[in-house]
Amino acid sequence: MATMQCDVVSVKESLYSGTISMIIAKGAGGELGIMPGHTPLVTLLKPGAIRVVLENGTEELIYVSGGVLEVQPHVVTVLADTAVRAENLDEAAIIEARKNAENLLANQKSDLDTAAALAALAETAAQLDTIRKIKNRAQ
Repeated sequence: MATMQCDVVSVKESLYSGTISMIIAKGAGGELGIMPGHTPLVTLLKPGAIRVVLENGTEELIYVSGGVLEVQPHVVTVLADTAVRAENLDEAAIIEARKNAENLLANQKSDLDTAAALAALAETAAQLDTIRKIKNRAQ
């Protein structure tokens, strides 16, 4: 099976570095499946889960809040604003953040408040979707 090098890094840490057979991410233009030999590409990432398919077929889920995905002939690099392994997401904290964003949206005082609330709602929705994906895998 063909493989390629993959590095997933955030501002704080490297979350994954190794050989993979495929990576699936939400790019600016839609969902992307990158396999060895893919055409070089650079795209912005939307908040959501990145699925890293290892050589043995197992998958790792990593939540990213956004960033850049770069594909080179033998290397895929994800530079994320924030990245967390899916199993480390705190569902209770995310639900609390969602409630706070909904309250901010309901009590908005400016366009800046609206934009911040909508961004927070989008991020919490993507985080909860990532948690749902990992829970569905466990069943």
